[in-house]
Amino acid sequence: MKKKLYCAYCGHTLGLEEIEGRIRQVCPSCREVVYENPIPAASVIVMNELKEILLVKREREPAQGMWCLPIGFAETGETIEEAALRELKEEAGIEGKVVSLIDVVSEYNEIYGDVLVVTFEVEKTGGAEKAGDDATEWGYFHYLSLPEIAFESQRRAIKKLLLLKGLTESYGHGKRGR
Repeated sequence: MKKKLYCAYCGHTLGLEEIEGRIRQVCPSCREVVYENPIPAASVIVMNELKEILLVKREREPAQGMWCLPIGFAETGETIEEAALRELKEEAGIEGKVVSLIDVVSEYNEIYGDVLVVTFEVEKTGGAEKAGDDATEWGYFHYLSLPEIAFESQRRAIKKLLLLKGLTESYGHGKRGR
């Protein structure tokens, strides 16, 4: 993750100091401390009646070209649930309603630093699947035939959901679209 160079308040070059037991960036002019906090992200698991999980193929880094659950950063002014549903619509073209919270985990990313990933189970309520925003492709994959998932946080959330649903039997392959 890139470090900030200048103070957001007065424009002075930032320095380093030990503050509260940690080395932090500090503005030597106005004394503003730069606190690096995790970025909140919302992730969505949609499972259809065939016990297939909706995945999207990533258009860009991190993990470009890999499959993942619809995911994206929460924006100011929206709840984490609203962020999850917005990302589902933007990346996969469908609307949904949050059924339950599945997992919350911190995950380090070289581009964004610490990301706080909140994963929800979501039920599809409308729309038609289509790849959009950060996705090049979408697909439903049977939970026993999933491709490699891009992020550990999502692999963990999928495992949690499957345990909650008591899923062990196998059937079918998925359908894909662009």
